[in-house]
Amino acid sequence: TGDKIPVWIGDYVLASYGTGAVMSVPCGDQRDWDFANHFKINIPNIFKDQDISEAAYAEKDAVIANSDFLNDLPVKKATKLAIYEIEQRGLGKGKTQYKLRNAVFSRQRYWGEPFPVYYKGDVPYVMDDEDLPVNLPEVDEYLPTSDGKPPLGRAKDWHYKKVLPNGEDLGGAIELNTMPGWAGSSWYFLRYMDPTNENEFVAKDKVNYWQNVDLYIGGAEHATGHLLYARFWTKFLYDLDYIPFEEPFKKMINQGMIQGNSALVYRLPVAYTPGTKGESLNVFVSKKYVEVVGKYSSSPKKLSDAEKKDYDFFISKMDELEFKYDVGIGFVGLHADINFLEGDILDIDKFKSWREEYKNAKFILDNGNYIVGREIDKMSKSKYNVQTPDELVEKYGADTLRCYEMFLGPLEQHKPWDVQGITGVHGFLKKLWRLFHDDNGFSVSDEAPTKEELKSLHKTIKKIKEDIDRYSFNTPVSAFMICVNELTALKCNKRDILADLCIILSPYAPHIAEELWKKLGNTESITYAVFPKHNEKYLTEANHKYPVSFNGKMRFMLELPKTMAAADIEKEVLANEQAQKWLDGNTPKKVIVVPNKIVNIVI
Repeated sequence: TGDKIPVWIGDYVLASYGTGAVMSVPCGDQRDWDFANHFKINIPNIFKDQDISEAAYAEKDAVIANSDFLNDLPVKKATKLAIYEIEQRGLGKGKTQYKLRNAVFSRQRYWGEPFPVYYKGDVPYVMDDEDLPVNLPEVDEYLPTSDGKPPLGRAKDWHYKKVLPNGEDLGGAIELNTMPGWAGSSWYFLRYMDPTNENEFVAKDKVNYWQNVDLYIGGAEHATGHLLYARFWTKFLYDLDYIPFEEPFKKMINQGMIQGNSALVYRLPVAYTPGTKGESLNVFVSKKYVEVVGKYSSSPKKLSDAEKKDYDFFISKMDELEFKYDVGIGFVGLHADINFLEGDILDIDKFKSWREEYKNAKFILDNGNYIVGREIDKMSKSKYNVQTPDELVEKYGADTLRCYEMFLGPLEQHKPWDVQGITGVHGFLKKLWRLFHDDNGFSVSDEAPTKEELKSLHKTIKKIKEDIDRYSFNTPVSAFMICVNELTALKCNKRDILADLCIILSPYAPHIAEELWKKLGNTESITYAVFPKHNEKYLTEANHKYPVSFNGKMRFMLELPKTMAAADIEKEVLANEQAQKWLDGNTPKKVIVVPNKIVNIVI
C-alpha cells in the first residue's frame, strides 16, 4: 500500500530468524498480538469473519480480508500471490528455507570423536589445526564420575597445552563431551577412498575417480540418525569444493527388519489364594480358553459344542481354584521369553523359575500343555523375543543361518523370524555336500558333463545372476535347491559342474563353498574366482513335450522336435498308441495343433 509502518527494536525476536527485520502480524501471531496490545499499536484484522479482540487467530485456514488484491483468498493461495507480486514489483524474492533437525551434537560418553575445543574460564576456544587430531585419553573406567561428569572427566591430564616461549600456558581444560556416532559415520565413506592420507581426508584425484557410493543398503531407522546428516555433510563439502558430487549415494535400498515372533501368556487380571487374606495368585490360562472365553463373553449362543465343552472346562478349573471369574473382565497378555518354548508349548518349570512372583503360579492347560499366543513385533529385549544366532550356528552352522535369513523373503520387506523352516535349508546344504562325497569320502569325476547336467547348471547361473542384479536375494536360495535336487537325481559328481556351482553358491554359503573349493584342488580362495557366465546354447531345447488333450482334457505327453511342422505333428500324435487308445476307433472331428505349445483332439 505504501503506508508507513512503525519499526520497533525488541529482544523477543529470535536472533537466528530471518535476515534481521521481521514482519509482525499481530492479528495472526499471539506473541505479536501481545506486543501490539502492550504498546497500544493498532491491529488491523486481515482475516475475514474472525474475532481478534481477545486473542490472535493463529490457524492457517482463514480467508484474507482488508488486503487489497488478496481479499477473499485462502491463506495459502494469498501467500503465493503475495510472493509473486513482491517479485514482480522488484521488492524482494521468494525463498524456500529447509530446516535440518536439531543435531544435538554432543554425547556424555567415552567412545566418540573428542571435540577440538578447550576452555579458558567459561569461554570455549578451538584448537589450532596443527594440534589435531585429538586422541581419547586413558581412563580407569568408561563410566561417569561420582559427581556426574562424563567419562572423560576421569582423565588425569585432559588439558590443551599451548605454551608460549616465555612459558605462559594459553591452553585450558578440554571439552568433556564427545561427538555422536554419526559425526564420523556421515562421511566415513569418503575416507575409505584414501585411508592413509596424512594431509587431507581425501585427495582430489581419488575422490574424482571413485565418486559417490553406488549402492547403500541400510535400515529405514537410519533415516534421521545417519542418512539425513550424510546428505548434509556431502552438500556442505561440495559447497566448499572438497568433493565433486552433491549426493552421497547413487542408489539406496532400505532393508526390512527381521521381526520377532513374541510369545504371550495370559494371566487372570485378579485372583487370590483361597483361605488367605487377599494374597494374590498368578493364574495363567492357555490360549484356547482365552479365545473361547472371549467368544462366550460377546456371543455365548454362537459357541459350538466343542467350544462349549472347553468353556465348561475352564469354569470347572476356576471352581477348583475357588475363584469366581467374571468372563467380562478379560485376560492380561504378558510377554514370555521365547527361549522357554518348544514350538508354541511353554516350558512351565523354566517360566516359574524365571521370576520370584511366578514360582507359585497356577496354569490351566490344554491337553497337558500350556499353549502361548503369538504376536509379530520388532525384536526387543523388553518383549523377550530376541533370537541370538549363537545357538542356531552351533546347531546348524553359519551357512545355514545365512541362507535361511535370505530365504525368509524379499530384501525390502519386514520378515518375522521363525526357525520352523531352517531344517529344510540345512538339509539342502547336506545334500550339496553329498554331491561331492560317496560312502568312501570325497569323490569327484573328471568326466565331461552331460547335456542335462550342463542345462541344470547354466539355467541356475543365469537365474542367480539376474536375481542378484535386481537385488532379489531370497529367490536364488530356491534356485540352488532345485539345481542340487536335479544334479542329485542325475547322480552328477562332475568337476566342471560342481566347481561353478561352488562359485555361484559362495556368496550365500561361503564356508562350505570354500571348503569344497579347496577339496577340488584349488590353492587360491574361492573369493578370487571369476563368477561364471551362462551359455545360452545349453538352455536351448531341441524338443518340446506336447501335452496331448482329448476334448480339452490332457491325457498324455509326447516329446517331438521343435522344428516339426504342424501337419507332421498331427500325423505323429494320431499314430501314437496312447492316442489310439483314447480315440477308441473314432475318427477325430478336428485336430488343433499349436506348434511348441499343445495338441487338442476333438472327437
